[in-house]
Amino acid sequence: MATIRLIDIAVNFTDGMFKGIYHGKQCHASDIATVLSRAWSSGVDRIIVTGGSLEESKEALAIAETDGRLFCTVGVHPTRCKEFEESGDPEKHFQALLSLAKEGIEKGKVVAIGECGLDYDRLHFCPSEIQRKCFEKQFELAYATKLPMFLHMREAAADFCAIVERNKDRFTGGVTHSFTGSAEDRDKLLTFNNMYIGINGCSLKTAENLDVVRGIPIERMMIETDSPYCEIKNAHAGISFVKSTWPSKKKEKYDQDSLVKGRNEPCLVRQVLEVVDGCKGINDIDQLSRTLYHNTCRVFFPQDLDSAADALLAGRRNTP
Repeated sequence: MATIRLIDIAVNFTDGMFKGIYHGKQCHASDIATVLSRAWSSGVDRIIVTGGSLEESKEALAIAETDGRLFCTVGVHPTRCKEFEESGDPEKHFQALLSLAKEGIEKGKVVAIGECGLDYDRLHFCPSEIQRKCFEKQFELAYATKLPMFLHMREAAADFCAIVERNKDRFTGGVTHSFTGSAEDRDKLLTFNNMYIGINGCSLKTAENLDVVRGIPIERMMIETDSPYCEIKNAHAGISFVKSTWPSKKKEKYDQDSLVKGRNEPCLVRQVLEVVDGCKGINDIDQLSRTLYHNTCRVFFPQDLDSAADALLAGRRNTP
């Protein structure tokens, strides 16, 4: 059987849970190295570490520099857009993000601007008007760096798509990650050339979610964990398609040979692959993984596109 190669496009390694901290309490030592070892042995061969603020983006870059297979994003999450004003000098804050992105590009580590977008589900963190202004501003980062965008859209499809439409010539492409929207939202996103949709456990919770995923062409899809969040839980509709499992223990009984119960991690991106394969009735996990890998390289690692894979995929698509 062909070896499955996976890229997890969204891992929040800056989150306290990967430092062993849960709800402010230290439960075990930092274990990113252990988590990475498990990911590499499960077929993951690249991970994009998510940045969601200026400081978090700095930390994401520092983490990415520890391993040749790690990369990262630079940007400000919609729920944290107040940081521009709170910095006391929004333009200086923007320039600091731009400088960090350029530094990361030179190091071969920063592959996208983000995580940015709109989140109207959590307006208590940041009002919608500030989110919109901040989202629009970050297209300037994408334009200046020529990087793709790593995007967040929650309960805000109309405004999100309007802003993307206005700025569609300012960025090279991107992914709307952790997609949980409706079929209508999906179809709006797919009207944008070079926009991909990122699927994780939160995208696979309900029967309705699975119906929406069935309508995403695999040529326009990427997969992710968004760990330590968005695991596929036993109560989720997608669980029936999961084939790969790992032992887990509660954080209080931490064991490096087991997953922490309730904490998602990159090795589990394989489960997302299995659910997509099963719910779409593809039943060819090797070919599906190649297509998704190719999609991800096309956007985030264009220098690594394999021309032979290109030819293979083109041949498959053209086969009657």
